[in-house]
Amino acid sequence: MSGTPRIVTAHWGDDGVVPYEGYVRAGGYEGLRRALSMSPEEVIAEVKASGLRGRGGAGFPTGLKWSFVPQDTGKPTYVVCNFDESEPGTFKDRELVEREPHQVLEGIAIAAYAVRSHLAFIYCRGEFLWPGSVLRRALEEAYAHGVLGERVLGSDYRLDVVLHRGAGAYICGEETALLSSLEGYRGQPRQRPPFPATEGLYASPTVINNVETLCFVPHILRNGASWFTGIGPERSPGTKVFSVSGKVERPGNYELPMGTPFRVLLEEHAGGVLGGRALKAWTPGGSSTPMLTAEHLDVALDFESLQQAGSMLGTGAVMVMDETDCIVEAVRRMLRFYAHESCGKCTPCREGTWWVSRVLDRIEAGLGRPEDLALLEDLPGNLLFRGFCPLLDGAVSPLASGLRYFREEFERHVEERRCPFTGRGPSTVAPEPPAPAPPEPAPGPVPLSEVLR
Repeated sequence: MSGTPRIVTAHWGDDGVVPYEGYVRAGGYEGLRRALSMSPEEVIAEVKASGLRGRGGAGFPTGLKWSFVPQDTGKPTYVVCNFDESEPGTFKDRELVEREPHQVLEGIAIAAYAVRSHLAFIYCRGEFLWPGSVLRRALEEAYAHGVLGERVLGSDYRLDVVLHRGAGAYICGEETALLSSLEGYRGQPRQRPPFPATEGLYASPTVINNVETLCFVPHILRNGASWFTGIGPERSPGTKVFSVSGKVERPGNYELPMGTPFRVLLEEHAGGVLGGRALKAWTPGGSSTPMLTAEHLDVALDFESLQQAGSMLGTGAVMVMDETDCIVEAVRRMLRFYAHESCGKCTPCREGTWWVSRVLDRIEAGLGRPEDLALLEDLPGNLLFRGFCPLLDGAVSPLASGLRYFREEFERHVEERRCPFTGRGPSTVAPEPPAPAPPEPAPGPVPLSEVLR
């Protein structure tokens, strides 16, 4: 759609901005230069006034998070960039890094200056081999040109940034589990409070932001908070990168103003549903957000509007399903993922996701029982908010929303004893050949009475 403002993706398609020189020619590091001319408190106030909210899922105000970091604690302060991006359907952060890595580094440097940190970490998902290599080269360039090191851009401020490759676990996208992994321990969530802002990495004050959030920071410092608040709705200002996948004509990442109706994203940018079929269901923010239906085509894509519609913005990962898709199978696959990725620390998640997966496996295979439906409807209320971290809540979302909008599909699976969309069921499986008859028992000893006869 012509005229759509693009901020963090404005230079996509221009490979010249990947290296340091090209990024600087495009205006790069001007936001950092302005930040260095201000006090840390003024930088935090500017980001706070912009209304920027975290783009990693929770939507917490970024400037407010920075303001929570205490000073003069006698401990170092750390900044951690969350580049784990493990939410199914999400692929925006990796493209932001691949196409403009210095934009991320500039955001990290500004955040570190604002909270008076001199050491930052980039937690990169282990499977991101190529994006990690791009980041490594960008870090080398940043040090070589004085953007990082003892005197950042010639100032008295010192900053080092370490690239850390993670272990490839979904749970490490959760802030405290990420910190445990970064410290060399098993990636498992921690009890909160204390929160990372006061006791995070190595029990020290820590700021954690994801890649997309940090990419917006240089533009806010360069153009001002009022410029950013002029885009999108009042409570969810700015733009957002939406990862669109599934049954669409043009899957990909699209940056649009917050508050854009889903219909615009689907029809004008993603090209509509694949093959002109009817829209059946879609997730606004990855598999951990409740599914919506074709009745929600005109819902605005922002935090408040999606919450009112019964879902969440999450990471902005839109997965589209059409009329040919089986919701039971979709929910089953999502729950199997969460059962596999559960860290096992708490019983409700470890056992709950596994048992739900077993029930869904049975229903999809055509072996479901009527009482299974009552069990599935009872489970969300017993699992929601019972886990140690939000992983279990995310696992409940597809199950609860699937039953809410598509209960008749679950019922058909049980009644017809097969999947109505694929036809798979016990009757479609070739019967196993009959087992061979057991051999005749060997003759035993002849009774003495027979011998004497």
